[in-house]
Amino acid sequence: MTNSTDIPVVVIDGPSGSGKGTIARRVAVVLGWHLLDSGALYRLVGLDAGRKGIPLDDEKGLAELARDLDVQFASDPAGSEQIILNGEDVTAAVRTEDAGTGASAVAAFQPVRDALLGRQRAFRQAPGLVADGRDMGTQVFADAALKVFLTASPDERAKRRHKQLKDKGIDVSLAAVSRDIADRDRRDSERSVAPLRPADDARIVDSSRQSVEEVTQTVLDWVARL
Repeated sequence: MTNSTDIPVVVIDGPSGSGKGTIARRVAVVLGWHLLDSGALYRLVGLDAGRKGIPLDDEKGLAELARDLDVQFASDPAGSEQIILNGEDVTAAVRTEDAGTGASAVAAFQPVRDALLGRQRAFRQAPGLVADGRDMGTQVFADAALKVFLTASPDERAKRRHKQLKDKGIDVSLAAVSRDIADRDRRDSERSVAPLRPADDARIVDSSRQSVEEVTQTVLDWVARL
C-alpha cells in the first residue's frame, strides 16, 4: 500500500482574488491530479451555520458543525464544479461574497480548523494532489513537494473579483469589492490562528501583470523539475 506521504502535493496559497483557484484547477487538469479547494470547506461551514442559525462567533457550535458537515464535491454532466451540502446543490451560494466573508470569520477558530484538517488531508490520493487555500503550505501540507504563494496588487485583485461577480450577474460596485478584499486581507493576515503568509520555502509569484496561461505554465515548469 502506498504511504500517503509518498504522494506528491503541490500547494497554491494566496489572498482573495489572487487567482489561486483558477491556477490550481488548470494545473490539476494538466497533471491529471486531484484538486482540493480548501476555501470551499470554510465557506460551507459559514453557509451552513447561517442556515442553521449558528452565530459566526460560536466557536464550539461551528466546530461541531464542521465535524459533521455533510458535503460532496462532484461534477455536473457538463463537467463543471458541483458542491452538494445536505443533499442540496450549493455551488452558486458557496461562491458569493457573503460566503467568503463567513469563511474568513470561521477560519479564525482553531477548533474549526482542527475539525476540517483530517478531511483536507484525505484528499491526498494518487497520483497527486493540487491544493489551494491560505495555509496549505504552512499547516495542512507542510511537506508539499512544491509550495507556491500567489499574489497580486490589491487593485488588480479587486478588479478580477469584480469581473467574476459581474459575469455571474451579481451587481456590486468595485469600491465595495475593494473594501471587502481589504477587510478579508486584514482578518486573514492578523488572525492568531494560521495567519495568511507564505511558507518559508514557498515560491512567490506576483500575477498582477501575468496572464493565467503564463502563471499556469510557470507552476507546471516547476513541477516538471521536481
